[in-house]
Amino acid sequence: MIETVNQLSRLREIVGGWKRAGLRVALVPTMGNLHAGHFSLIELARANADRVVASVFVNPTQFGPNEDFAQYPRTPDADRLGLEAAGCDVLWMPAVEQMYPLGTDHATRMRAPGISDVLEGACRPGHFDGVCTVVARLFNQVQPDVAAFGRKDYQQLAVIRQMVADLAFPIEILGAPIVREDDGLARSSRNQYLSAPERALAVELRRTLLQVRDECVAGKPRAAVQAAALARLQAAGFEVDYCEVRLPDLAEPTRDDDGPRVALLAARLGRTRLIDNIEFQVPAR
Repeated sequence: MIETVNQLSRLREIVGGWKRAGLRVALVPTMGNLHAGHFSLIELARANADRVVASVFVNPTQFGPNEDFAQYPRTPDADRLGLEAAGCDVLWMPAVEQMYPLGTDHATRMRAPGISDVLEGACRPGHFDGVCTVVARLFNQVQPDVAAFGRKDYQQLAVIRQMVADLAFPIEILGAPIVREDDGLARSSRNQYLSAPERALAVELRRTLLQVRDECVAGKPRAAVQAAALARLQAAGFEVDYCEVRLPDLAEPTRDDDGPRVALLAARLGRTRLIDNIEFQVPAR
């Protein structure tokens, strides 16, 4: 039976008991409105730990002034039932006052320079500062041995890895594969905002990423691949924020040689902003 906790003292009491018993503890941070992608993180965490804590907290510090914090869907009862079915032990559901006892205006902030400023960070200034700030607080609150994040938010995962390495958090970071719908669309809480015609069109994101991968693998210059992908998405009706091929650390390749790559995109359909990515290997020639 899952226990829902909203007081830090109770959370630390539970986790402290697990630690004294020699158990390995995992954390899965979420903002709620959970779906199969989130539950796959619970399963991954369970496979790598003895006990699992999932947090549900809609973090105000990672939303920009024109973003959907107030409208972000909140489904605590469904989240609790889904987490219990997935094998989660504790649902940590703090109020804003628990997470930011001095208020968000006076909160100590975290930042991972460089990697936070490109792609998603360039489109949403300050977003990853908010992510780092809340994740560092969750790490301090739960003190997990391992934490699981989804690869759909590829840049977020990279930012968290940098922060953990820089601050020497004794936490193993796991990246879970992207969970997709049958037609290839990446699972996301924001998919529910899509109209029926938009939902049918959204699969073009995955198709475009596959095209990018295939063209890069075939040796087509990266600049030409990116330009073709942008044109394809715009012609389909997307408002594109970016569609780029990067190295795994999100640096720009200096030349079109072999090695691991990741293609990332963000685009809007109507009022819905979607992100996706694909990892691949460019073969030696």
